[in-house]
Amino acid sequence: MEKPNAPSCERNREPILAVLREHFADRRSVLEIGSGTGQHAVHFAAAMPWLSWQCSDRADNLPGIRLWLDDAALPNTPAPLELDVAGAWPVHRYDAVFSANTLHIMSWPEVEMLFARLPDVTTADAVLVVYGPFNDQGRYTSDSNAAFDQWLKARGPHMGIRDAGAVKALAAGAGFRSVADVAMPSNNRCLAWRRG
Repeated sequence: MEKPNAPSCERNREPILAVLREHFADRRSVLEIGSGTGQHAVHFAAAMPWLSWQCSDRADNLPGIRLWLDDAALPNTPAPLELDVAGAWPVHRYDAVFSANTLHIMSWPEVEMLFARLPDVTTADAVLVVYGPFNDQGRYTSDSNAAFDQWLKARGPHMGIRDAGAVKALAAGAGFRSVADVAMPSNNRCLAWRRG
């Protein structure tokens, strides 16, 4: 098996890293939900060696993630965990959670489930950062996002770009207060929250 490769990870990793360096500066243990290929994990774990970076994803993505982790051989990337938001969650508590380009792939009930379960796996002062495209008050923020949303819905009717306000409401309901909403390249955003 060859290592999976997502070109978007190579393009967006430095802008995301700049946000994570700020918000994860005093963190120790990160749960990444939906690690995908594993490319982000090895880049961020190498750049922020003070963090233990815990990858997780559905079972079919774990072999590819393992290839990236094994190749990088970093001391701060434990073996990836199987995590489906609708299934069993880790018992460990993390003081940071990161997820990139996942909310528009999940169904809305799965997004709701993700936020509902966060208090079970996070410390009382945990930081949450989510990267991806978002709508504002039900409206697209760019023509490219509108086209991307149509492409997603053609792949699966459960998919779609989520409204930032609706996502922030879920986070607030889980006890996370908004601390940043950072504009990113290619009409994406990094939303950041702190628990408590």
